[in-house]
Amino acid sequence: MSLGTAEDDSASEIHIPADIDWHMLDKSKFFFLGAALFSGVSAALYPVVVLKTRQQVSPTPISCFKMSFAIMRHEGFRGFYRGFGTSLMGTIPARALYMTALEVTKSSVGTVTLKLGYSDTTAMAIANATAGLSSAMAAQLVWTPIDVVSQRLMVQSACHNSVKSNLPSVSSYEYRNGIDAFRKIVYSDGLRGLYRGFGISILTYAPSNAVWWASYSVAHRLIWGGFGCYMGKKDENGNMVNDCGGCTNGFRPDCRANVAVQGLSAAMASGVSALITMPLDTIKTRLQVLDGEENGQRRPLTIVQTVRSLVKEGGFAACYRGLGPRWASMAMSATTMITTYEFLKRLSTKTRDGF
Repeated sequence: MSLGTAEDDSASEIHIPADIDWHMLDKSKFFFLGAALFSGVSAALYPVVVLKTRQQVSPTPISCFKMSFAIMRHEGFRGFYRGFGTSLMGTIPARALYMTALEVTKSSVGTVTLKLGYSDTTAMAIANATAGLSSAMAAQLVWTPIDVVSQRLMVQSACHNSVKSNLPSVSSYEYRNGIDAFRKIVYSDGLRGLYRGFGISILTYAPSNAVWWASYSVAHRLIWGGFGCYMGKKDENGNMVNDCGGCTNGFRPDCRANVAVQGLSAAMASGVSALITMPLDTIKTRLQVLDGEENGQRRPLTIVQTVRSLVKEGGFAACYRGLGPRWASMAMSATTMITTYEFLKRLSTKTRDGF
């Protein structure tokens, strides 16, 4: 399925680069380059994820500035990268599953919806939403255990000094590293401990990805449509004329224009997705990190207990703690992800003879 061009007349002369389908990619190059590129992206954005996670498990509101200052003061710069090694180990297989499910689903569903007679814009929105849903579900099989381990490492140091950090105690165990945390979680809770919050992770990330990819595809085409209206108009002969009155054969955006539109579309889609799914993400994080007390013993929290605790601490607004860092993280991650992803696909495209 191709991105094609915008549907309205004024935008129809914008020659947007065609989308690259799954069958057009060199798979070995795609996965190898993807692992390297997305590892770099993850490293750049990891401190924001740490801030978001600590804000979500905090029993009282605390600003990003105060949280950042506390981490730097008590833990140093390394505090912003607690659990990064574990997270990076899971990113590579999770991303591989994510990208495979995304491209296969998008290509298949896009072809089917076009054959059913849907317009190009509608078919693309449906294909992207379905692809986002399936890719998130596939990735969570790998990502949930990594998420549980890395998030505990993120908040561990602060939890040993809850007065200074404003965080509750998370676990009676002290984890030396990701492998040690993995072993101790399995010892205390079994394999189920690694999949704590798996159900709500699916409920969080699957709709979030579906909303994001659908919003992205719509925003992408709307921006190009508006850009087409701004850049030129048709004369009585149907030719595109620019602001100086000269005829053109259509506007061909350069690389910078493509990146700018992709980045703006990604940021818009992230805002919509973050607002809709933030309460679920907060509940998921607390389920994966915090324990409750029952008859003097530590027990995993239930969803009901988590919601009650949040409401008691600050009402519905407590579910939106960390919204700023999460939106910033999603926007920066999505912007770098989509531009890196499109760049990766073009680097990995087979030659014409290989199609």
